[in-house]
Formats: sequence, structure tokens, C-alpha cells
Amino acid sequence: MEGALGLGLDVVDTAARLVRAGIVSHARSLRSLQQRVVSHDGKSVPSVQRRAISVDGAFELRSVRSGDVVVIPGVFATKDSSIERILARSDVHRVVSLLPGAAHKGALIAASCSATFLLAAAGLLDGKRATTTWWLMPSFQRRYPRVDLRPDRMLIDAGGVMTAGSAFAHADLMLAVVARLSSPSVANLAARYLLLDARASQARYMVMDHLQSFDPLLRTLEDFITANIDRQLSLAELARAVGASPRTLARRLDASVRMTPHGFVQRVRVAHAAHLLETTRASVEEVAARVGYADAAAFRRVFRQHAGMSPRDHRTPAG
Repeated sequence: MEGALGLGLDVVDTAARLVRAGIVSHARSLRSLQQRVVSHDGKSVPSVQRRAISVDGAFELRSVRSGDVVVIPGVFATKDSSIERILARSDVHRVVSLLPGAAHKGALIAASCSATFLLAAAGLLDGKRATTTWWLMPSFQRRYPRVDLRPDRMLIDAGGVMTAGSAFAHADLMLAVVARLSSPSVANLAARYLLLDARASQARYMVMDHLQSFDPLLRTLEDFITANIDRQLSLAELARAVGASPRTLARRLDASVRMTPHGFVQRVRVAHAAHLLETTRASVEEVAARVGYADAAAFRRVFRQHAGMSPRDHRTPAG
């Protein structure tokens, strides 16, 4: 939390300084912006490294006004049991109970990484699109099936709520807040001053091992696809490989990773293609053929859909 908190404060402070210096024109709202760090009870809180983080007061509904922004930085959590411990804490319960009231008063509610679970627990994401950090996707889907989860996205603005992916996507979250409060040009300039690159997707970080470890059927399915990576596979073949009917396979994939069988095959192929792009000098056309695409143009479209960038950009990322 300490890193995300400091990063978020720096993003907004940098944007405000640029506005006050007159470097950006047509800026709104940031000249008089005030940032406050609050805890559930107004007392300092320990960071993951057990350092005391001082705060400016307690999170109270009476101090929330329309137009305010309530930002919750995530705490690093590696697995479902970590999330269970976070959600079971009394201080987290109190914050969750206050979030609907803050939203009702007209505040924008934003969260990144594991903190997105707090927004979902408060019911603020029901029926809305949201994202979370990629390795907690299965846990999030099981807990909150009414949320339209888009785990490949780095940031989603759903109107009154914003969600971002893993810890350093908190920078993207705060830049989006700056764009909302002021203007996109202010956010873009702040990003340039802070050397923050734009990351529209976290799909490139979504390791297949993490997705399939929650369902052994997916492990078997991935092994079969990998062994036949260079040829087309029918739904009937996929179902036979895991000993299930096509309908059962489709249902299991939808419940586990929100994908169709065809989409899962594409994801495995893209993961292997990404590895080849990173570790070999094979051309994009050669990589496409090695993962089962005779049409390189079709491969490029599928790769961009799943990885959020072109194969060429994946091989030579910005920065």
C-alpha cells in the first residue's frame, strides 16, 4: 500500500503543480485541489514493511462532498487466502460499509489491485464493468459473479467508480482521476513528467499457469492445446481431450476464466507466441505459423485482442 499511496499522491501533486505553473491551459479544478490521507479510525497505519504511515484524519461520511474522490490503494495479495484475510478485517469492514454512502453523496470511488475487492464487496460494481489484478481474477469471479470483470484491462472507468489492475496500475488510476478532474492534456503531461508509460492492457502479464491452476480440467486442456499448437482444433477434439462433453467444457471455461473454448485456444496460442517473440528472432509470420495461424493478418488481430498490442510492439515494448 505504501508504494501505491506515495505514487498516487505524486501523480496528483505533479499535475497540480503543472496547472499552478501555467504550463497547461484550460485546466479545471486542480488549482485548489487538496489531498488527504485517511484511515478507518484516524490513526496511523502500518505498511507491509511495518513502517508507520501517518494520516490526516479518519474516513467519515460527514466530510465527503459531491465531487470528492475516494481512492483506495491495494494491498499486495498473492492468493485467495490473502484476500480472505483482508476482507475479514474489522477495519476493512468499516471502510466497505462507508463506500456506498460516499458514492451516494456524489463522490467518485476508485480502487486498484486488491482494493477492487472492497468496491465489489460494497456492491458498487454489481452490473458494471471492472478490472482487477490478473492473478486474482478467478477469486474475484467466484466471489462477485454479478460484476462484468474484464481482467485484461489495466483501467476501467464505469462512471461513478474506477478500477485498475495491479499495484503500479495505481498510477494509471490516478492519471485517469486527474483527467476526470481537470483534462486529458493535464494527465498526459503529468505522465510525461513522471515518465509513466501508457499501458492499456495487462493481458501480456496474464500467465497461463495462474489461470489454469484453479481447475485441473484447464491444465489438461492447455496441455492438449500446447501439444497441438500448430494445427486447428475442433470443439469435439477439445472435449474428448478432457473427457467432457462440448457443453460441459464450455460451461467450465465460462465459470473459470470467462472464455469460450475457442477463446481459450487463442489465449494459449497468444501466450506461446509472446514467448517466441521474446526469446527468438523469428519473424511475425514465422511465429504465426508455429502457433497455428496460416494467415499472419489474422494472427495479428488475435494477438492484439488478447495482448493489447501488436506482435511487433510486444517484441520491442515502449521505454
